[in-house]
Amino acid sequence: MFVRNTASAFSAFVLFLFATVGVQGQRLPLGVHPEHYGLTITPDLKAATFSGEETIDLVLDVPSKSITLNAAEIKFGEVKAYALPVAAYSYGKLGSQPKPLTPMEVDRHPQIAVTTLDGEKEQATFKFPEELAAGKVTLEIRYTGVLNDKLRGFYLSKTKVRNYAVTQFEPTDARRAFPSFDEPALKATYDITMVVDSGDTAISNTNLISDKSGPVAGKHTLRFATTPKMSSYLVAFLVGDFKCSEGKSDGVPIRVCSTPDKVGLTKFALESAKYVLHYYDTYFGIKYPMPKLDMIALPDFEAGAMENFGCITYRETDLLVEPKIGTIGEKKRVATVVAHETAHQWFGDMVTMWWWDNLWLNEGFATWMETKAAAAWHPEWNFAEDDAQALNDTLDLDAQRTTRAIRATADTPDEINEMFDGISYGKAGAVIGMVENYLGAEVFRQGVQSYLKAHLYANASAEDFWNAQTSNSHLPVDKIMSSFVTQPGVPLLGFGERQAGGFPLTGSRLFSSISEMRRPMGGRMPEWTVPICVKTEGQPVCRAMTPDFSIFHPHMLEAEGLPFFYANAGAKGYYRTVYTPAQFEAIEARAEGSLTPPERIGLLGDRWALVRSGEVAVGDYLGLVLRLKQDPSEAVIDTAHQEIQKLDSDIATDEDRAELAAVLRRQFGPVYSALGGPAKKESYDRQQIRGTLFELLGEARDPAVLAEAQILTVRVFAAGSEKDKTLDSTLADAAVQVSAAHGDVALYDKVLAVSRNFSDPAQQIDALRLLVQFRDPALVKRTLDLIASGEVRNQDSGTMLTSLMRQRETRDQAWDYVRKNWEQVRAQFTVSSGAEVVEATGSFCTEKQRDEVIGFFAAHKVAAAERTLSKAVDSINDCIEVRAVQEPKLRAWLQLQAK
Repeated sequence: MFVRNTASAFSAFVLFLFATVGVQGQRLPLGVHPEHYGLTITPDLKAATFSGEETIDLVLDVPSKSITLNAAEIKFGEVKAYALPVAAYSYGKLGSQPKPLTPMEVDRHPQIAVTTLDGEKEQATFKFPEELAAGKVTLEIRYTGVLNDKLRGFYLSKTKVRNYAVTQFEPTDARRAFPSFDEPALKATYDITMVVDSGDTAISNTNLISDKSGPVAGKHTLRFATTPKMSSYLVAFLVGDFKCSEGKSDGVPIRVCSTPDKVGLTKFALESAKYVLHYYDTYFGIKYPMPKLDMIALPDFEAGAMENFGCITYRETDLLVEPKIGTIGEKKRVATVVAHETAHQWFGDMVTMWWWDNLWLNEGFATWMETKAAAAWHPEWNFAEDDAQALNDTLDLDAQRTTRAIRATADTPDEINEMFDGISYGKAGAVIGMVENYLGAEVFRQGVQSYLKAHLYANASAEDFWNAQTSNSHLPVDKIMSSFVTQPGVPLLGFGERQAGGFPLTGSRLFSSISEMRRPMGGRMPEWTVPICVKTEGQPVCRAMTPDFSIFHPHMLEAEGLPFFYANAGAKGYYRTVYTPAQFEAIEARAEGSLTPPERIGLLGDRWALVRSGEVAVGDYLGLVLRLKQDPSEAVIDTAHQEIQKLDSDIATDEDRAELAAVLRRQFGPVYSALGGPAKKESYDRQQIRGTLFELLGEARDPAVLAEAQILTVRVFAAGSEKDKTLDSTLADAAVQVSAAHGDVALYDKVLAVSRNFSDPAQQIDALRLLVQFRDPALVKRTLDLIASGEVRNQDSGTMLTSLMRQRETRDQAWDYVRKNWEQVRAQFTVSSGAEVVEATGSFCTEKQRDEVIGFFAAHKVAAAERTLSKAVDSINDCIEVRAVQEPKLRAWLQLQAK
């Protein structure tokens, strides 16, 4: 929206930005610019408190008797201000920078502030007896705070052995650790000093430059090098007895750290980081900007990971994996999370969005980049298929009635927290991938480099990014990206029968709501500029179609007699497609031979989306699934499996479910049998297909599969803490999953025991996920009690609860439990898990439960969940509609299959 090509344009933008945002209730007042922070933090891990001594060097634009900054859960001691007015500068030659006088040359008389707090705005105001002159001011602040248990700010992370003090500041929680100008545009440099127990160490953004004993017995003081300019949410400091594995990449020291008992699980992440850092140095054309890179696994951590500049923090399961016996799935997760957070060191840390409405500039880019880097390292792991599945999920999310544009208003902390969703990550990443596919990888990379170099250590806007791409490519990237970034929803492109000159093309907005699709659109139709890439027997061709398009006629489609065309080559387009029956029949007939696995995933996703919207009968979709039942790509089979699970959950009656299971056993049983047993050195895809088909047939109650699951489960648990290396890990995991769904108390107790073993984070989290698969009501009650008791870390309890609320067999019991035990359940919520529980109610499918959800959350407000509640209610209504429309069609299809 604002193009800043000249200094005057930049100034105009800043003035306009400040004029518009300054009136918003929880934004800081204008005219104060922090330049440097000096922080000395002294934590007391036993008492769960900390003290801080802070200096902030800042500049006042105009004289003022008060300064307001952000602070939350902080108690202030003395606050002083030292003013260094503009007149106290000495000037050299004309045009040179002013040189500040030394403190000895200026009579510095501090003013003592009176501090007033505004808890609702999370602000502190320092009022001074005399007016501070415009120019440089230094604040000196003494304060204390609490190491909380909410996984935000400066908080306690606990093991059975000891406490750790760690940080998580994104988006608005640096203010809980030190008084700060806690907005992303207010960048500054930092000098951080930690005073910790003699047996502990500390890690921060930059390298350690001194370590001295004192200031009292039993303590030592660690000082870190000055940081580059960065936003407050990227500051980090961690205290404990961390142990690290070490390496280098392009001359940069890299450490992967953990609690001492898990340092043996850090090696794979270290190898990932070494590869990824070099890859990004080359891709961005800008060397990694920090003196070192630390990656630290934390026992308690809500997010998957956090991109603190030079000091990335992770949940243990997203960084630690057994290098020899860890599954490929576990290694893929670590590799992609490392790649995601490392990409942020350039995209987000070095160049940062002005405000949280453009969060997608950080998260969308890192989401797109994570599989790009990981795939370059391990191309055999099929990341392109993962991307296609993720795109399907995002398109389904964005097709809901309650969605938002990628760039949306976010002023309060609750509104900002709601921005961390599938739109900022998934949709933004997908739109970036679509643009790269349209431009070509190298042209897009050149545009990225231009954008970064123009905004090093500064802030940027969405317009800066797409204007850099437009300027470099000379193609309408600005029109494409602005139409997708500023408008919500999913384009639905409809192709008609061939006419002279091409194919008639219609554009509309796709909804997963049948009633919304049937309602006249009126003036609500967004106007997208869409880069459509079409595949036939030859090379794909891409055209940017403007909102007024009506005929699609690239030269390759002008010839008569084309066997077929598929209008989403590479499965990179952020749109759904609908074809004439003849066109779709031609695509379906050639799907396995002419479409790539990602394109087949997109084909399945399009058809399922049209089932949800009422445009296609559910039987037609199932016909496509059966045509692809022998697909050689596991991701294709898994996509069909996931959508069958949704059909089974949302559309089928109990009678339908039994008949559908019979069809699945007949159709997929022979496919599973033909694979045979696991073999040495077989492909990753073949292993995964076997596991997916095993789960599918287990859910369909195939007797042979259920019996095999029991045998394999006994072998898994007979091995104890040591993995049975003769077992195929993929098949073993599927077997235990199937057995848990039919499991008894004895199996439950075995899984529960593994969930209490903290030595292997991957095994522990797998066990917690298994506990929610048990269906016996008494065992479901035990799991719910476990969650509410606080025994499960609150970083995991929300995921477990939402899983129980989403599953057809357990959701009624879980929802009843949540309402009856709300205070105990709510006590386990973190910043985001409360909203996740609200979101999970969107899996309900009755009017009664819809009304219960509305009434309950009207009386029991959940922070950062206003839009989430609206989406949940819409999802329930949509499910009610699709069941009414599609269930009779499902029954008719099942009757035909029975004949």
